Amino acid sequence: MVRHYASLLAAFALLLSLCCVRAPAVGETDGSLFPNGTFETDKNTDNWPDDWGRPNTGGSWEVEDGNHFLRLASLRAGELVLLYRPVDLPADVRALALSWRQRVSDLRTGKEPWFDARIMLEFKDAAGQKLNQRPSPPYTNRNTEDWVERTTEFLVPENAVMLEFMPTLFQVERGTFDLDDLVLKPTDPAPLESAAKAAATEAQRAHVPPEAPQPAKWPQELHVIGAQVLNKDGKPVWLQGVNVVSLDWAVTGEHVLRSIVTALEDWKANLIRLPVNEEHWFGKGSGQKDGGAAYRELVDAAVNLAANRGAYLLLDLHRFQAPRQEHADFWEDAAARYKNHPAVLFDLFNEPHGTSGEVWRNGGLVSQKDGPGFQSVGMQGLVDAVRGTGARNVIVAGGLDWAYDLSGIANGFALDDRGGNGIICATHIYPWKSDWKGKVLIVADKHPVLVGEVGADVKRMDFIPAANQEDPYTWVPDVLGFIQKYKLHWTGFSFHPGATPVLITGWDYTPTPFWGAFAKRALAGEQFPLGKLR
Repeated sequence: MVRHYASLLAAFALLLSLCCVRAPAVGETDGSLFPNGTFETDKNTDNWPDDWGRPNTGGSWEVEDGNHFLRLASLRAGELVLLYRPVDLPADVRALALSWRQRVSDLRTGKEPWFDARIMLEFKDAAGQKLNQRPSPPYTNRNTEDWVERTTEFLVPENAVMLEFMPTLFQVERGTFDLDDLVLKPTDPAPLESAAKAAATEAQRAHVPPEAPQPAKWPQELHVIGAQVLNKDGKPVWLQGVNVVSLDWAVTGEHVLRSIVTALEDWKANLIRLPVNEEHWFGKGSGQKDGGAAYRELVDAAVNLAANRGAYLLLDLHRFQAPRQEHADFWEDAAARYKNHPAVLFDLFNEPHGTSGEVWRNGGLVSQKDGPGFQSVGMQGLVDAVRGTGARNVIVAGGLDWAYDLSGIANGFALDDRGGNGIICATHIYPWKSDWKGKVLIVADKHPVLVGEVGADVKRMDFIPAANQEDPYTWVPDVLGFIQKYKLHWTGFSFHPGATPVLITGWDYTPTPFWGAFAKRALAGEQFPLGKLR
């Protein structure tokens, strides 16, 4: 990815530098390093704004209601549309502030997620060599309803003498990228330097070196008898923990290993639910060139961290609606990798929904609103994929209604474990879910139940009616009381400051007052009374 990006950039930079216009020194344009950043002036009447070179392709100088602006438009799918502008930097500039207005229309991103509308920024030294330190490019993969204002600030490397400014439609399928009112000015470097230092400290704190397996410290293998989860000594085990998310959307994850250690050592969890997906596992994700080897090794590292601390890890295939053949393929591979590992449990499929109980269990045709249906292998197909490897690991299976409703299991659609160590029923409970007794407890006398996702946030979900979203300060104590009263296993969602409902405020792992603080107290052993069932 990096080599591809760099080669494209270098080729276009060379081409466009032949016809570019350099910005004058600061002071000639009221402090901005961009002259004519409003695109209003055309003194030489060549139908192009003064002081600006032309894009390689797809560029036009537009006017609406007397206001001029620059437009980049993708004329052919996959084409790079780029405006190149070098800016000479004053010797004493240590930081820059960039502001502009933009409007994005009819944008469809390209083959990779970063094939979008962005402003690329590169520094060069006096010898014309690119510097490794570069600002993060402001980007968007979404349309704007109208003009929006954007700003960014960044540090200037000590030996930088030039900034290359490159608004770009980066190999998109189609779209237009309008720009106006560009201003680039020196700014105070102190806040940025402080933030950079803090980020470096955080990165150092987030680093956790991989650990070799230490079987002597591993927990005992689990098995299910009736509604209980027992260890090899026949003692009941109550699984309680958190969801460490991000491997479901990022191939390298975000603070995954540090989060696992913190959850186990500081929050006293004994179970980590780790969402993953089959595309990343097999190396088909964005930017993966190793067939998924690094991703799988990261999951291995997560398993070792949990197991070496005497805790369990629940590998969650984080997919929705109904399982397909590729999901069975995933479990054949993953189950063989962690076959009979005493610390690893398998959560077969994150949130089934939109099918009958028959299709949920046995598979069949699944209809879709926005396209043709597909053939599901069913949850039993995933069980068979696991057990076909010889893996006895305890399996977790979520019910219908986004893994909330377990009534189908109580009414004839229970799965056949095929001689393994047992199956735990999974439910996901959020403030808009009702009838805990009829949807969750209905199976609790015959099967163990894991509340695989649970949580509440002061920030309301925009896809759920506000009236259905109870105040977390009343709902959270009750749902924890419900879990504790009926000894349900649970993993709170989520141990990530950006995936709501959030247990933590940031990467210092401070608990949120409306959810994380309650969950941390519950993990430490505090008992919450159950006020009422929902």
